[in-house]
Amino acid sequence: MNKTVLITGTSSGLGRETALLFHAKGWNVVATMRAPERETHLCSLERVLVTHLDVEDSASITSAVDAALARFGRVDVLVNNAGYGAYGPLEATPMDKIRRQFEVNVLGLLATTKALLPHFRGNGAGTIVNISSVGGRITFPLGTLYHGTKFAVEGLSESLHYELAPLGVRVKVVEPGGIRTDFGGRSFDFTNDPELSEYQPLVDAVVGQLGPMMDQGGSDADAVAEVVFEAATDDADTLRYIAGADAVALLDARRTSDDETFFAGIRDSFVVR
Repeated sequence: MNKTVLITGTSSGLGRETALLFHAKGWNVVATMRAPERETHLCSLERVLVTHLDVEDSASITSAVDAALARFGRVDVLVNNAGYGAYGPLEATPMDKIRRQFEVNVLGLLATTKALLPHFRGNGAGTIVNISSVGGRITFPLGTLYHGTKFAVEGLSESLHYELAPLGVRVKVVEPGGIRTDFGGRSFDFTNDPELSEYQPLVDAVVGQLGPMMDQGGSDADAVAEVVFEAATDDADTLRYIAGADAVALLDARRTSDDETFFAGIRDSFVVR
């Protein structure tokens, strides 16, 4: 029997490439997204169920899990990929945007995981792959919300891997660096208020540097998907998987530097004095 993976956020980018890779490797794929009615290609593939799941809607999570089990009988791997990045000065960001960043990147991930835990526990097996980021280990200016959520993903994943190991359930974390996608697209939400003039030099520096940094140093989404597949299938007890040469370089620099030195390097990168 083919194994089955359920992936959140498969309408584009890493989620879509991950769905295609698992399918190419012979897996059943439950490709979830907020607007499945807009999807055409994934719907045309055998062994793929495209279904609605919005991580902010608990009923849709339950429905997606039920649909997966009804179609394939079993889920072996959950890939928590749905998420986005909220950047900008905290003072300029409304509380509804602050809450949504944590609802999607943290609470939605926990809700989806919780929905599949009874199934994994009953099977005595399962793998949860949480898509974190190099931004879950280091930070950039104006990323208070995004980095806050990814640091949370790192912490909850590390704790869960102890909690679920006795049940036969593995927890993995994939930490991509930059991924070559549309920097200003659906996965990025920048908030600014030009009237807060004191922040504008930093805003200009970050906007001018972060996009090119991700595009030039980042990985293609299909390369990161290969790391996700490795994490899901290698049967190792490894917790963290770094994806991309830029992520490796940043994390090596963080590991070998004291705070003062590393922070100075980040400030220099964004011309912040």
